[in-house]
Amino acid sequence: MLSAKSLFQEILDHDESYRLFCSIAASGESQGGWENARIAALVPAAERPLAPKIARHGADEDKHGRIFDALLRKRGLERVAVPEDTDYTMLLERHGIGLAHDRLNGDQPLTVQDIVTYLAHSRVTEQRASEQMRLLRKHFGDHPDLGRAVRMISGDEDNHLAYCHEELLRLAAAGHGRAIQRTLRECALAEIRVYRGVSLAVMARMGRILGWSRPKAAVLAAGIHAVYAWERVAGWRRMVSLTMPERRDALGGPATAAPEFA
Repeated sequence: MLSAKSLFQEILDHDESYRLFCSIAASGESQGGWENARIAALVPAAERPLAPKIARHGADEDKHGRIFDALLRKRGLERVAVPEDTDYTMLLERHGIGLAHDRLNGDQPLTVQDIVTYLAHSRVTEQRASEQMRLLRKHFGDHPDLGRAVRMISGDEDNHLAYCHEELLRLAAAGHGRAIQRTLRECALAEIRVYRGVSLAVMARMGRILGWSRPKAAVLAAGIHAVYAWERVAGWRRMVSLTMPERRDALGGPATAAPEFA
């Protein structure tokens, strides 16, 4: 019977599929670390108190990249190049979501509207990351090799999501509410399209590595399309709502170290 746990267990048990999974994850986290570090350096004067939190967010993402690299080393593996059609962060940028790398590579300070764009993009993508890590924590939180990594990363992603909610609500109260809702909706609708494409590409590559039958591959592809259909109709709304989190000032301190992994 196909299930999220059995599917991931199959990927975990095979060196090449595990290598691809960890490489994609490590690349995305490292890219997120760089983006947040650049945004922290370019924060406008009006939002300078936010800079340490953005830097903390970037430090967490860097840490996650190192954790996935360490998990690879534990198996005697190294990162593989990430295929373009599985590069979630790069594809989001190509769809105009978030702040363009050309802008982040420069020295011009960002605007408050840029910070709204950054936080809205993060709120949407961190929703996805938090949900994915909670699923992994549910099924593999006690795994002897993955358990500690999954629990740590899951906790960080929950903190990132809480931080986005709190900061966006602060900016909404300061008069940016309409811009925030418009940007959130645009980000969410673009993200679900990109996520569908990336999911199909990853599953196709995993299927070739693991030798899945055509019926099995077809069932998994149909499941991905079904999730997209639900998200296109109603599921995207969970990505745009804003609620004051129970966990306040979630990124108010230094990033936690992960010496056991990196």
